[in-house]
Amino acid sequence: MDHEVMLPGFRFHPTDEELVGFYLKKKIQHRILPIELIKQVDIYKYDPWDLPNLAPSSEKEWYFYCPRDRKYKNSARPNRVTGAGFWKATGTDRPIYSSDGASKCIGLKKSLVFYRGRAAKGIKTDWMMHEFRLPTLVEPEPNKKVQDENLPPNVSQSPLQQVNFYLDKLILRIYV
Repeated sequence: MDHEVMLPGFRFHPTDEELVGFYLKKKIQHRILPIELIKQVDIYKYDPWDLPNLAPSSEKEWYFYCPRDRKYKNSARPNRVTGAGFWKATGTDRPIYSSDGASKCIGLKKSLVFYRGRAAKGIKTDWMMHEFRLPTLVEPEPNKKVQDENLPPNVSQSPLQQVNFYLDKLILRIYV
C-alpha cells in the first residue's frame, strides 16, 4: 500500500478478535480488502529492526501476514530463526473468544520475544511479537476447495491439506 493512500488521522489498532475473526479469516478465504492494511511478508527472512520499513504504516506496532515455516518438513515445529537471531515463545497459546455472546474460541494468540544469537546463548532483546492463528478445529467451508497461492492454478487440495492451509497462515503484531 502506498503511504499517500492512508487517510489523515487514521490509526490501525485492531483488537485480537478483529485480527483473527476478520483480517485473518478474509486472507484465508482470499477475499481482498479495498485497502492493504496488513502486508504479506515472510518476516523470518528479516531481523525485527528491518520490519518497520516493510510495514504500510509508521505506527509503533507493525502487522504482517506471514506463512508458518516448519523447522522440519514433516514436523509441526515452527522455524522462527532469522539472520541475527530467533523468536522464542513465552508461555502457552491464549484463546481469543468471539464477543457475540457464544463464547466460541475463534483463534489463538502466542507471545514471542526476539533473541540475538543462537538458541543456547541468545541475548534477549526488547522486540516482542504476538502470533495470531486460527484454532486447529477450524474446518474449510463445505464443498469448497481452498486454492493455495503457492500451488499452480486449478490444482485443488485434499481435506487434510486444506486444514494445514488454515494452520499455516498467521497474522503477526510486532513491537518494541
